[in-house]
Amino acid sequence: MLSDNELKALVSLLDDDDEQILNHVEQKIRSLGTEAIPFLEQAWETILNPNVQRRIEDLIHDLQYELLKERIKDWYVSKDQDLLTGLWLIATYQYPDLEIEKLKQELEQIYYEAWLEFRPDLYPFDQVKVINGVLFNKLKFGANTKNFHSPGNSMINVVLETHRGNPISLCIVYMMVAQKLKLPIHGVNLPNLFILTYKDEKLQFYINVFNKGLIFSKQDIENYIHELKLVPQDSFFEPCSNLEIIRRVFRNLIMSFDKMGEHDKAEEVKELLLLIADASDLGV
Repeated sequence: MLSDNELKALVSLLDDDDEQILNHVEQKIRSLGTEAIPFLEQAWETILNPNVQRRIEDLIHDLQYELLKERIKDWYVSKDQDLLTGLWLIATYQYPDLEIEKLKQELEQIYYEAWLEFRPDLYPFDQVKVINGVLFNKLKFGANTKNFHSPGNSMINVVLETHRGNPISLCIVYMMVAQKLKLPIHGVNLPNLFILTYKDEKLQFYINVFNKGLIFSKQDIENYIHELKLVPQDSFFEPCSNLEIIRRVFRNLIMSFDKMGEHDKAEEVKELLLLIADASDLGV
């Protein structure tokens, strides 16, 4: 461990013109990990040289990226693979200072709005209609059709702030609120479209959150699969795991960055996905 003064002195050397010294200093800073970030941020504010500022920005990003890798590995081996934690980790790729408590508070407020109108004694279809009314009519959540490929659609903080998202991010918000209301609603990994299912011992039906909570049947999914000329699989009809949801969010984010021409970011996110990937992800 270096003292604060030693760290400051080390960071100040990033302004040196000697390439050999620079390489040595950068290696040393990288070896220190995230404890160097506050000193790098202070240095960035005082240095006027744009080349040095860029060098500092790259170092900060690299240190944050390495930390994110470790956090994702820890999440992967955790017992519950908590969904919100996984989403928070994905969002910290773009928003490294994002706090998970902020996300929890925002989701709690959405849940409270739904709870005010929710009645446990209603028939399941009517319970879903109550949630639809709160999310889509009162709170104005909806499909981000204007910027469908925006990376923000895969960032839970952006979705909660703008009330706009893609199929999976809207489903995630809906599902987390519904589960907090003790409803058996889960994600379903359909090809090209993420949906939800209400499933208990007596009843199962499906919800298209991207289409304002439209309720539909198993036959509708079979017709959809037939139109895509795919062989039906159990996974097209049954709840999926939190891990499968996080993998799909990662895949969407990779596609978004590629569509936006941000190929370096796409490659970095691909590395993150490979930390938790299965065989089907290796060809992303």
